Amino acid sequence: MPKVFVTGVIPDIGLELLRKKGFSVEVNDSGKDLTKEGLKKVLSEYDAVIPLVNDKLDSEVLKAASPKLKLIANYAVGYDNIDLSAASQKGIVVCNTPGVANESVAEHVFALIFACNKSIIDADKFVREGKYKRWDPNLFLSHQVWGQTIGVIGLGRIGTFVGQIAYGGFRMNVMYYDVKRAEDFELICEARYSTVHEILKEADVVTLHVPLTEKTRHMIGRDELKTMKKSAILINTSRGPVVEEKALVWALKEKVIASAGLDVFEFEPEISKELLALDNIVVTPHIASATFETRETMSRIAAQNVIDVFEGRTPMGLVKTG
Repeated sequence: MPKVFVTGVIPDIGLELLRKKGFSVEVNDSGKDLTKEGLKKVLSEYDAVIPLVNDKLDSEVLKAASPKLKLIANYAVGYDNIDLSAASQKGIVVCNTPGVANESVAEHVFALIFACNKSIIDADKFVREGKYKRWDPNLFLSHQVWGQTIGVIGLGRIGTFVGQIAYGGFRMNVMYYDVKRAEDFELICEARYSTVHEILKEADVVTLHVPLTEKTRHMIGRDELKTMKKSAILINTSRGPVVEEKALVWALKEKVIASAGLDVFEFEPEISKELLALDNIVVTPHIASATFETRETMSRIAAQNVIDVFEGRTPMGLVKTG
């Protein structure tokens, strides 16, 4: 009976799927992340592991993996928490849960856009503190999102959904950048293929949807922020290190850009006190994909990845490691 370890609590739908197939399943339900030593122990004892995105399976951790560990089925769309080269050297299959978070993350992008643009957090606080005494035509003024220009950097599935919502829902002018053009997207959304520099210079809203790689790390730094409009909003729901946190603090403090909406952070879960002290930023705790529908689908796909590998099929979430 193959043994599967899940490093955190996930929806039961996937766990029950595994148990019905005869797998022995153990879950870390402590509410705490495993230490590096804890991860090493798990990799040395189990046949498959389902880690969360905050579990860092680097080369040191993966060295502890026993020959019987066949699979790491990441409970995430991304997989930058896993050293793919080290996994490949150990002959470990790596999987993710692709395509499950498109709608939920795109929805969260617009939640952040409106929270920033409409001063939702400050307005809520204003009312709760008893400051609302009369209707004031100049209170919490904002620009209409309707008809503004949005720049989508990274046109994967999520970026495509964001562009479609922007164009179809708010008649926004859509600019986008990706490693290759998407002519169908251009046709459907009247979108303009642009360079990153052009997007930063022209867009009222810049939203990031790139994977974390050495090329995208600190893609947005001081020079890029200086290129943006003073009235612009920056949204990041991709990975924290895509934006240089120190540069963003400077840009927000000096009003180089108007505001930012962040669901991810460069050193998460640690966030600089300087960043949190600013009043022109909206922050959420890495919850862009946190819908019941998405989390259950992630659980089911992660479990199915495990089942497929052990039954000799190619899993849908297979990640190329070599």
